[in-house]
Amino acid sequence: ANPLEENGTDVNVRNSCQHSLYKELVNMMGNIVILSLIVTISLSFWIVSMTVSTYYGTLPPVSPWRWLFSVFVPLIIASHALKKQSLDRSGAIGALIVGFILTIANLSFFSSLLTFFVSSSKLTKWKAEAKKRLDPDYKEGGQRNWIQVFCNGGVPTEIALLYMIETGPGEIAIDFSKQYTASWMSLSLLGALACSSGDTWASEIGSVASKTQPRLITTWEKVPIGTNGGVTFVGLVSSLLGGMAVGLAYLLTQLMFVEDLDTSPPQWPVVIYGAAAGFLGSVLDSYLGAVMQYSGFDEDSGMVVNHITPNGRHISGKPILDNNAVNLFSAILIALLLPGMTWPFWPRKLTI
Repeated sequence: ANPLEENGTDVNVRNSCQHSLYKELVNMMGNIVILSLIVTISLSFWIVSMTVSTYYGTLPPVSPWRWLFSVFVPLIIASHALKKQSLDRSGAIGALIVGFILTIANLSFFSSLLTFFVSSSKLTKWKAEAKKRLDPDYKEGGQRNWIQVFCNGGVPTEIALLYMIETGPGEIAIDFSKQYTASWMSLSLLGALACSSGDTWASEIGSVASKTQPRLITTWEKVPIGTNGGVTFVGLVSSLLGGMAVGLAYLLTQLMFVEDLDTSPPQWPVVIYGAAAGFLGSVLDSYLGAVMQYSGFDEDSGMVVNHITPNGRHISGKPILDNNAVNLFSAILIALLLPGMTWPFWPRKLTI
């Protein structure tokens, strides 16, 4: 063996180890900085809450235990999701922000978000090999980034902030006769999460479990699996179940933490509401996808693609929106419209 070659190999190995060590150190320092910022911002939020409560007395203060729970539980969940590749680094940071705001606002918001995130992450990994053969953009574990987190969690986060401004942090019964605005916001947030959950369940289950070919929702013509706007019976049922799961999580949390349920209207309709939001959100998402998302069949890869390719055959839609934008618009429309449509039919507490 040539001594010079052996020395060169040793140097390369040593340089590689040093580079890996340096990269791990940078990542560790970055995590420390991010954690410090999150704790500082959340602590400032708590101090502002205590100050407003003390000087104005209009809103209940955030308890230290609620603040600790709102910081560390989302941190644990996001760290675990990052390790399991359900989120990438930017997605984990976004999830921390969304998780903190929803948790400190209302534990029912937190449980609904958790149900959506855990179930969607599990379903994304379900039958992963089959999905790889159908989707050229499929990522191992899902690896959702900050854009996907924002498009699914941005609307609930904004509503949660408005909810805290309106009524302060805490759990309330949905009662339009006593707290119309807060009840409307609660249903709006639940609808947005159920919409995202229903669409994800429909996509992740329907694409690999349906025995029939999808049909385009605008023309009802048969289209290849993976076409934007393609629906199946299995997918539609899955969307209803996905929204129902979020609504059930909301109800169970209400039963555990809301104190005045005996003097409030029944809360069980939130399960039906979640199912409706999941189903309608999935249908709306499919319609927008069929009209405003490009779908084409690429002859080279043999897959359905979301962008124009040299050897692609157009199936449906125009290249106006991408999947993230469609998800965002669907959540916004469900959050804005469904509470108002539901209000006239919501049960009222009978007074004697």
